[in-house]
Amino acid sequence: MPIANYENYCKMLDRAKKEHFAFPAINVSSTSTANAALKAFADMKSDGIIQVSTGGGKFASGQALGDMVLGAISLAQHVHLMAEKLDVTIALHTDHCHPDMVQSFLIPLIEETEKRRRNGLPNLFNSHMFDGSVVPFEENIAQSKELLKRCADSEIILEIETGVVGGEEDGVNNEDVPSDKLYTTPEEMVQVARELRPVGRYMYAATFGNVHGVYKPGNVKLRPEILKQGQDSTIAEFGQEAAHDLVFHGGSGSELSDIHKTLEYGVIKMNIDTDTQYAYTRPVVDHMLREYDKVLKIEGEVGDKKYYDPRAWMKKAENMMTERIYQATKDLRSEGQSISL
Repeated sequence: MPIANYENYCKMLDRAKKEHFAFPAINVSSTSTANAALKAFADMKSDGIIQVSTGGGKFASGQALGDMVLGAISLAQHVHLMAEKLDVTIALHTDHCHPDMVQSFLIPLIEETEKRRRNGLPNLFNSHMFDGSVVPFEENIAQSKELLKRCADSEIILEIETGVVGGEEDGVNNEDVPSDKLYTTPEEMVQVARELRPVGRYMYAATFGNVHGVYKPGNVKLRPEILKQGQDSTIAEFGQEAAHDLVFHGGSGSELSDIHKTLEYGVIKMNIDTDTQYAYTRPVVDHMLREYDKVLKIEGEVGDKKYYDPRAWMKKAENMMTERIYQATKDLRSEGQSISL
């Protein structure tokens, strides 16, 4: 199927919230990692979200260019082409754009969609994330509101964040953030609904102790009740229809029971990056260590092309990343939930 249009994307999100499941949102940085995600979604009959960060876009453009916008466009175009051959619905998203990169990353991508729409083409991306959590709350909401106005004009959903996700991701380090900043307050969640609901559709990464990076199960101390308290306050103020479409960042190492609680409280999208990075790399390491004498030309030998051909080990990498996303669809209960079924 073609990449989701606005109507189908809204249908995906509405169904997820009603049925208490969430979509795995997979960060990709190459056609190889994008293909792994696409295969996983198709195999599991799960709709899904493929997303590109500023760092992922920069990497995808190659070291000769290092252009995060061009790389993001390239990956999006690849996914558009491949998704047409699949029987599930895929949405395209950009991840974690901080205020200092709005003009250099987010605005050019919005402009690209505006240009496409003028030419009768579908949106390049379905949604974008503005991460204003690094600035004061009032400034964050003001910037989010202005961006949402522009996004809404082109049927783009904006994801925002309040509070701070701890840890480190894509070069942004929040390891020393005060603990109180890791938890969004009910008052903030109410204010987000008050300011943004009249403008357009948005998703909301409210924080409840989330931490980016690699942690053993049990080491991340989540408080999913934070989401429930905020949703209850928002519904009390504006009615059931105002319940937020919530996003779960920094889920590595989370207990499955905590993940399932968040689904009951309105999480409809969960970002997955750290775990799929490891899944992609692990079989490559195994291949190189096991086939050392075939991969390398050592002691006067010529090696074995079948083993050092990048396709040999990249297939293994893709397969394990795909398997990790299988697990994600099961954990998030999106398996077999495609709107195309």
